[in-house]
Amino acid sequence: QGQLVESGGGLVQAGGSLRLSCAGSGRNFTRHTMAWFRAAPGQDRALISAMTYIGRTVYYSDSVKGRFTIDRDNAKNTMYLQMDGLKPEDTAVYYCAASVSARDWSFDPSGYHYWGQGTQVTVSS
Repeated sequence: QGQLVESGGGLVQAGGSLRLSCAGSGRNFTRHTMAWFRAAPGQDRALISAMTYIGRTVYYSDSVKGRFTIDRDNAKNTMYLQMDGLKPEDTAVYYCAASVSARDWSFDPSGYHYWGQGTQVTVSS
């Protein structure tokens, strides 16, 4: 069984930056679509970014487009989310996830079979 572990969350002022990492172990996740979800207080998890294995096609939600950048280092079995221009509304628990698909992503969390434990990101105004 594979595991995903996020790191890099924390407290930052509005306009600041954070870089989240999602390290895979116990399984080679390089052939999976990888994604970042976030859950704001009182809300369900929502897809904010994804990258497929085939074609390295990327998706960004409108709320983060132009500010966040997804990337993956297959040699390290690790995915990243560079978050710039952070806003208070970005405050949430951030989760990485891996789908069994290699070519597309799902907006539904049930489409992902592997999840990290989550990392808190708090943006102060």
